[in-house]
Amino acid sequence: MWPAAAGVAALLAAEIWMGSDGLRAWVPFAVLLPLSALLPWRLGRLRVAVTATEFQVDDARLPLWAIGDVLALDADGKREALGVGSHPLAFVVQRPWIKGAVQVVLDDPADPTPFWVISTRHPVELATALLAAKRG
Repeated sequence: MWPAAAGVAALLAAEIWMGSDGLRAWVPFAVLLPLSALLPWRLGRLRVAVTATEFQVDDARLPLWAIGDVLALDADGKREALGVGSHPLAFVVQRPWIKGAVQVVLDDPADPTPFWVISTRHPVELATALLAAKRG
């Protein structure tokens, strides 16, 4: 995504410039090229937090008492959890450029969601934090 964003920004800056002098010669490049790096970085960020009472993934909240088990997944485990081993009602926050993930199995009979799969660069640390918070 980074090269495509930089290419589009450079093309747009060149269209604005169109051989002009003064500010139009450099301002489009000075503004659009840094934005082409900032916007994909910002869009790829996701807030994942473990508090004393819940697991937060962006706007989604999962109470710790509803967690049955937590599994740290490597690239192959993530592929299996999202492929053949997936469930249509699973809650998935998947970013394809991140290899690791955490699978949170739910233990709530009232919730039809069987598990959550969350992409993370630090699956072992997140799984450890969830299990520690659940134990209390």
